[in-house]
Amino acid sequence: MLVQEVAKKYAHGLFLSVKGKGLVDQAHEQLADLGECFESDRSLLNFLEAPHILDEDKLAIVRDVFTPRMDRLFVEFLIVLVDKHRIDFLPEIIDEFIRYVEADKGIGRATVITAVPLDQAQREALLARLVARSSLKIVLEEKVDRAVIGGMIIIMHNQIIDGSIRRQLDEMKEQLSGLRVY
Repeated sequence: MLVQEVAKKYAHGLFLSVKGKGLVDQAHEQLADLGECFESDRSLLNFLEAPHILDEDKLAIVRDVFTPRMDRLFVEFLIVLVDKHRIDFLPEIIDEFIRYVEADKGIGRATVITAVPLDQAQREALLARLVARSSLKIVLEEKVDRAVIGGMIIIMHNQIIDGSIRRQLDEMKEQLSGLRVY
């Protein structure tokens, strides 16, 4: 829970700052690239997170590595994260920031988990319902998990709609285990 709260706080602050300066698209591009960089190689992030390394050394690395590659505002943002010992939340902050940018552009993300892949008609029907519910253009990520058994689980805007057979069976099991038989 702390991770989400910290990520939202810093991402929202950065979003408001770049929106006020008209740098939303540039920020989105640079932070998305940075997120991909950390996903493929965490060595720099691990260095910046290391408690035994002096903050001055971390700040020097941030300045040396990012100043020639990123806008000054983003370098200063990274410096604040190092100063406040929040750099370990950077991947989550980037994810939250991208959500803010997408929401500002009228785009929402939804993940659907099903036991079998959706066919085109099911996908279109689901997208239509999600668009009607959220009034956003929806980018749908599909995952297949046989443990769902049937139905689907939808995750959208930190909300989980669990219509899976697995959950229904678990609820029935819990109800039946609470019954007293005489």
